[in-house]
Amino acid sequence: MKKNNFADLVETFAILRGPNGCPWDKKQTHESLIKCLQNESQELIDAINNKDDENMKEELGDVLLQVLMHSQIAAEEGKFTIDDVIQGLYDKLHRRHPHVFGDHAHAASAEEALALWKEAKRKEREGK
Repeated sequence: MKKNNFADLVETFAILRGPNGCPWDKKQTHESLIKCLQNESQELIDAINNKDDENMKEELGDVLLQVLMHSQIAAEEGKFTIDDVIQGLYDKLHRRHPHVFGDHAHAASAEEALALWKEAKRKEREGK
């Protein structure tokens, strides 16, 4: 079986919503997908609660489908791309983990790490 990479998956969504794509996929909007996102998120939660690794793997894929579909819609609207989403997450993780990626803070426990995360988040909100 061929292993596809993330770029292949992103391209699949562009094709699905393209001129010769799927009528259902092409019709979707951020708003029309809300219920799907809620359902897929709940199904993932259920799989986690049931300690069902096989189902969890599938449901994580379904949540990722939602992320990619919303990102494709946004790209078509000229708002942002999946690369922007990834960059934003990368930047956030580095900002909010100064105890890992910075020179100054240290976290000796999960509680200290969470406090640093919350402090970084508070500073970000003040800066907006």
